[in-house]
Parts: sequence; structure tokens; C-alpha cells
Amino acid sequence: MNSSLDDYTRLFSSLRTDKNQKRWLSHTCNRAPHKPFLLLSILDLIATGSINKNFIEPSFELAETFAGYWTRVMPIGTSGSMSYPFYHLASAGFWHLITQPNVQHVKGRNISSVKRLRELYHGGKFDDDLFSIMINEKSRRKLQSVLITTFFSPEIQPIVFEQGVINQNATQYSAELLSTAEPANQFILTKDVTKKRIKNKIRDQGFRKAIVKLYEHRCSLCGIRMLTPEGHTIVEAAHIIPWNESHNDNPQNGMALCRLCHWSFDEGLMGVGEDYEVLISPAVRQDNNFPGHMETLSGRGIFKPHDTLFWPKQDNLEVHRKTKFRLFR
Repeated sequence: MNSSLDDYTRLFSSLRTDKNQKRWLSHTCNRAPHKPFLLLSILDLIATGSINKNFIEPSFELAETFAGYWTRVMPIGTSGSMSYPFYHLASAGFWHLITQPNVQHVKGRNISSVKRLRELYHGGKFDDDLFSIMINEKSRRKLQSVLITTFFSPEIQPIVFEQGVINQNATQYSAELLSTAEPANQFILTKDVTKKRIKNKIRDQGFRKAIVKLYEHRCSLCGIRMLTPEGHTIVEAAHIIPWNESHNDNPQNGMALCRLCHWSFDEGLMGVGEDYEVLISPAVRQDNNFPGHMETLSGRGIFKPHDTLFWPKQDNLEVHRKTKFRLFR
């Protein structure tokens, strides 16, 4: 069957979603936002080239993008899993699940985690006609618009549109950072973005994407690596010389650090030596502190990206050692 953009626009606007005024707030039109968030996330990844064929995996990147929409729109303290819409979107008619070998698709399953989803399903695909429509920028924007205007209240719609702009431009900025070791002279956006606040969000998210990818979600100082199927990672992207001092997002001015190491690095309790070894300040033992495993890291080599081009630059580390690291009690 050859279906047109208008056909799919109608299908997108009539998605079956849970309607419950007690459960869902007015800014999502008292409807569950899972399916719109998933489709918006897929459209963003198609726009950036992260998805370039009609096969969509329940990947960490997709889960992370879904989680970004959820965090921007939904109340603090709530959570939503990408696994729910990934499975239930099959009821829309244009989405087709691909099972793992020796697994049969069964309707009505209760799949509440991405881990369980991956155990049963290899991925999903759209109607070929629909995917052809989605890779066209003008058509993709129309599908995005109908999702946002149908499933979100007028006061929330600008936030959802903004998140899409941030997702797409942050991915581009991340790719630019990873394409060269030389600092970019100008932050160039693919969209018409003039607000400083949005630019800062794009820059922050793009820098984080680049650093986390380079370090493969592993803390450079302690080596811990933990991430959830729902798109959460234990590490953060840390600037060696703070952004407000350096305005430098080059990966050589960054490291992936867990929250404890990030805080300790910023406070000068941890540092990196001339031979890329972990430095632990004597200050960790003062004031009845109990540094736990931290002191065992002293002298151990840090974890670095595979490509030496992106290793932390010693010039930047030296600035941290001289201005932040606490040599004495």
C-alpha cells in the first residue's frame, strides 16, 4: 500500500494513548506522552543521521533522547521507560516489531524495562512509505509538528519544540568536537537559534555527548562504569579548566568523571599528574574525613580515550594543578 504524508499525519494525530486526568497533567492534554516522546526522539535521530535505515534499535542513544524529553516536560520525580511505547506502538499499524531469534511476538505483554524489551525484540521498523517520508526534512518537520500540537498544551509546545532543536544541534556540536583536536572558533548551529540560553544548553549537551562517548561511560579517575538501559550513565562531562574561565569545549579540556570524582576534582581534592597518574590531596584526610577507596587510587594511571588526539592536554591539567589542586592540608 502506498500511503501519503497526509495519511501518516492522521495516524500520528490519532495515536492510542492512556487518557486519565488523575494520572496525566493538562500540559500533556491529560494523556500519556510515551508514544509522542518516542516518535519525536526517532525523528531527532533521523535528522542527525544517527538513524539512517529503516531499522530502529532500542539503543542507549534512543533511550537517552527519550529521557531528555521526559525530563524537560514531566514533573520532577517521575520517570518513564522507552520500553513501554517501543512495544505498544505496534497498535498504530505503521510500526512493526522484530523479535529476537526463537521469540514469538505476543500482544498484551507487560514490558516495563528496556532490558526486558531487548531480551524479546531486536528492534522495530516503520512502513517503508513512512520511513521514506521521515527522511525528508520538510515532511519530518510536519510529522514533528503534528505530534507536538496534538499531544501537548499550547504553553508546553515551545518547550517540546526547543528540546528537539537542542537534541539535533547538540549531536552536531558533539560530532564537530570529535572531528578535530583543535578548538572550534565558532559554535555553528544547524537551526536558527539566537537565544543564549538555548545555545548554552546545546553546547552543554554536545560537550557531554562527546566526552561520554570518548570515555565509553567510564570515569577517568576511578574507572567506574555503570549505565542503565533507560539512558542514564554514572559519568558526567567535566571541564578541566572551567568553561566560565576558558570557554573551551575541546575534548582535550574535558574528562568523564563520576559524580564523586567530579566534585573532588572541582574541589581540588583530586588531580592528574604529569604522567597522567591520579593525584590525591592530603586534604582528603583532614577534618575527620573518611575518604574510603579514594586514597587507593593515588598514583594509578587515569583512563584515557583510545585516540591520543583526545587525551587531556597537559597544559590544561597543569593549570588545574596550580590553581585548584590542594597540595597541602
